[in-house]
Amino acid sequence: MKPLIVALVTARAARDQDEDLAPLQAALSATENIQPHIVDWDDASADWSRFDLALLRSTWDYTMRFAEFLDWAQRAGQVTKLLNPLAVIRWNTDKHYLAELATAGAPVVPSVFVEPAAHAVAALDGFLAQYTAAEFVVKPAIGAGSRDAQRYARVERESALAHVQRLLSAARSVLLQPYLDRVDEHGETALIFFDGVFSHAIRKGPLLRRGESPTRALFAAEHITPRMPSADEMRLAERTLAALPFDQPLLYARVDLVHAADGTPCVLELELTEPSLFFAHAAGSTERFAAAIARRAARY
Repeated sequence: MKPLIVALVTARAARDQDEDLAPLQAALSATENIQPHIVDWDDASADWSRFDLALLRSTWDYTMRFAEFLDWAQRAGQVTKLLNPLAVIRWNTDKHYLAELATAGAPVVPSVFVEPAAHAVAALDGFLAQYTAAEFVVKPAIGAGSRDAQRYARVERESALAHVQRLLSAARSVLLQPYLDRVDEHGETALIFFDGVFSHAIRKGPLLRRGESPTRALFAAEHITPRMPSADEMRLAERTLAALPFDQPLLYARVDLVHAADGTPCVLELELTEPSLFFAHAAGSTERFAAAIARRAARY
């Protein structure tokens, strides 16, 4: 039987930072009839048609080359099976999807979008009048790893305004959110699903610390520990995935949750494109993901 050739798609800048990549390559290599290869998404010499499946793993520089990345994904998806698919990538890499989830009834962190043509002063002041939280977050609508995201106190309005204006001047949509301060104590809960089945969860410590400038690295440093999600968190994650406007289940999905002031969970982000899966914090998770990939690859 001809072996199935699988590309684990990364970026040159991310190869040494993706802690999931080597374990996944090893697990797939140990899987009968699968040959995995690590490939940079922008490798001009790569022939994507030779792969039966191209699995996005750590294409973490895409936010700085977004149009180029989407063009690559479209071209690659025409000659191989891209997972998750192009439609998911287009939807998930722009945080406007949070507004769609809210419309669908999913509890999300309150989110206000400011478009490049908007007036920065009016937009920020309108947000501050609408939400009374002591702190708030400014981030790009297309961004990853907390890059270009920063937490501000209300008295830091002028610094926040400069941040908003800088993003708008670069023709980038801006996302404004009240900072939910329970994150400082409880952190985030990330629930990870393979083929629609819950695999494991982790706790992320708070990423946006008071007074810190936005990171210029591929992603902000993270403090990760294993976590057992609560029943409320599990229900919300499953409900959110069920609301996605795509064929179900996706091969992989990560639902990042935080808690509101009353303790109820709400969606901070959905990671459906290139999420870290934190294999090191859940025994057997690498093998579970490799098995899910093998089942998918066998269908194509």
